Amino acid sequence: MSALIEVILPVFLIIGAGYISVWSKIITESGLDGLMNFAQKFALPCLLFAAISRLDLGQEFDLRLLSSFYIAAIISFTIGLTGARMLFDRSWEDSVAIGFVALFSNSLLLGVPITERAYGSDALAANFAIISVHSPICYGLGITAMEIARARKSRKRFGATVLSILRAMFSNALVLGIALGFVVNLTGLPLPGPVWDALDLMIRAALPAALFGLGGVLYFYRPEGDFRTILFVTCLSLILHPILAYSLGKLQGLSTEQMRSMVVTAAMAPGVNAYIFASLYNTAKRVAASAVLLGTAASIFTAWLWLLVLP
Repeated sequence: MSALIEVILPVFLIIGAGYISVWSKIITESGLDGLMNFAQKFALPCLLFAAISRLDLGQEFDLRLLSSFYIAAIISFTIGLTGARMLFDRSWEDSVAIGFVALFSNSLLLGVPITERAYGSDALAANFAIISVHSPICYGLGITAMEIARARKSRKRFGATVLSILRAMFSNALVLGIALGFVVNLTGLPLPGPVWDALDLMIRAALPAALFGLGGVLYFYRPEGDFRTILFVTCLSLILHPILAYSLGKLQGLSTEQMRSMVVTAAMAPGVNAYIFASLYNTAKRVAASAVLLGTAASIFTAWLWLLVLP
């Protein structure tokens, strides 16, 4: 019970405060947009840049770690897609979007703060190794599957769509923060002390602002209809993905520190990007939005259980 109170509850109290602030109109929708712009375009990219630039790539980019997490994620995606099609008779396009919900866990806004509170800031190296390839792997798989599902489109259309998505991905501030972090890390480019000090100031604001903003954003995700499908994909995200990751990590002999970061990340609710992906293709948006909301609420308890299981 102490893990729930001391580690998880503070994170969700901040999310709840953001939700209540928007619900009560203390913060307007435009104010929320400004907060999320600050968090997503400035503070969080600074956090990712600093983390990747300081990461020991030789040690932390462990193929066993990444394969355990992403094989589990891809299996969850495949079961989500197949189940949506076979069990719930959804279209192939809907099924891909639903599978993407099971694939894209909230590795940054939930995984990082819960891991940090549970195990300390020094335990985050494996989290950032996973996060650094999260968008390329997940979006690459989702886009490919969606375009196969929409195979009636011409080859030119497929290429144009992929090009536009890649352009959007690599103009994303979070991805740019990761990319610039790799540049500094691999080149050994020295940065002046005041630059690091400024980055550290921004980093302190990143997670609180993002969590508060996430709570506000969740206010607009009203669960409605398709409850069996929503429950199905939420269970894949919160239960199947971390169980598979834990099993694969044990099989491959991951260290205690790697297991903690990987399993906590895998156990997180679907990220907001799951809804963004569904909106991009205008399919299964209600399922995606509701799964983000339900999964975020339920992860209070599933994260607590995993913290009890992990050493």
